[in-house]
Amino acid sequence: MGPPGTGKTLLARAVAGEAEVPFFSISGSEFVEMFVGVGAARVRDLFEQARQRAPAIIFIDELDALGRARGAFGGVGGHDEREQTLNQLLTEMDGFDATSGMVLLAATNRPEILDPALLRAGRFDRQVLVDRPDKQGRLQILAVHVRRITLAGDLDLEQVAAMTTGFSGADLANLVNEAALAATRRGGRNVTLEDFNTAIERIVAGLEKKNRVLNPHERTVVAHHEMGHALVAMATPGTDPVHKISIIPRGIGALGYTIQRPTEDRYLMSRAELENKIAVLLGGRAAEQLIFGELSTGAADDLAKATDIARDMITRYGMDEGLGHVVYDGRQPRLFDTPERPPDNPISEATQCRIDDSVRNIIMTEFARATAILKDNRDILERAAAELLARETLDEARLRELTAGLRGAAAPSTALANPR
Repeated sequence: MGPPGTGKTLLARAVAGEAEVPFFSISGSEFVEMFVGVGAARVRDLFEQARQRAPAIIFIDELDALGRARGAFGGVGGHDEREQTLNQLLTEMDGFDATSGMVLLAATNRPEILDPALLRAGRFDRQVLVDRPDKQGRLQILAVHVRRITLAGDLDLEQVAAMTTGFSGADLANLVNEAALAATRRGGRNVTLEDFNTAIERIVAGLEKKNRVLNPHERTVVAHHEMGHALVAMATPGTDPVHKISIIPRGIGALGYTIQRPTEDRYLMSRAELENKIAVLLGGRAAEQLIFGELSTGAADDLAKATDIARDMITRYGMDEGLGHVVYDGRQPRLFDTPERPPDNPISEATQCRIDDSVRNIIMTEFARATAILKDNRDILERAAAELLARETLDEARLRELTAGLRGAAAPSTALANPR
């Protein structure tokens, strides 16, 4: 089990190649049919074929399509066909019929919704986590994929591995392919670090929209917005370094972007670090209000992300002293960031009001901190925004030159986050 793209099916293929025994592979969705009884018959046929050729390995991909918990997530009409198919699978795995000489593998990225009977001892009792790779893992995966391309002699794959925190194996394969395409477009004979940078931007931010022409006022607003993000990030200790800032439109709705790259893999975050992330997200809107005295729709995505972080701080991480060390998020555990149906809300109206007040206070406190940083550095903000307007893109080295003498701001008072 693991997030999408981490190599679960690939691992099963490797087992098939190394085991030197018959290997039966099927997707969980292939068992589920409109006609009642077809899925159960397919399960019986699959196991019968495997028994005849034992020793053998059976692999079921996307097990959650077949093994969803019985009685859960029910709608009008029920799920009789799926449940019959699951019952037949459970019987075949541990029934009166002998299954000696057979090994059963399955893969899913939704383990939290599987039927408990599937996971009990004697059935799928060994669970292997295939998580997103760490830096060393990314380096080894990149080394496999770059065999197909010609690298520049001075390219250090460790730099690429450091820049791709959070990428899965499938993302890294796509990255190498995009870097090769970028080198081909510029007519290069080999792939350089700059090609990998271009590929990362295309994956993270989307394709450049050079035909999307903004009027001069909009370009000025976007330049100050993106520079607001960058200055707040650079003035706040402990945040990821700003790698690049651009006002070239990309993707569906991005009129500009600021890329921060983590320097190491992180698995825990403190309240102060989460507040810093919110301040950086609100830096763009703070710059707009400070320079132009008005707000635009350009911060819609920033506001959504900042609000999500603040609400998680209160409802999932228990980071509000007034509300206590209590979880108010009724959703199922999101093991691999997969969507789930909205839960029934067990929270009282009074508590919900306090949660809303706490979220609002966190957002307003961090907005005030971002505004204070930009006020103290208004001269740098305007000078750097003018440079960004002229050049459209600024890299990390040029940003450091433009922000020499940048002044930071004190951390916010936590008392403001507890309104009651």
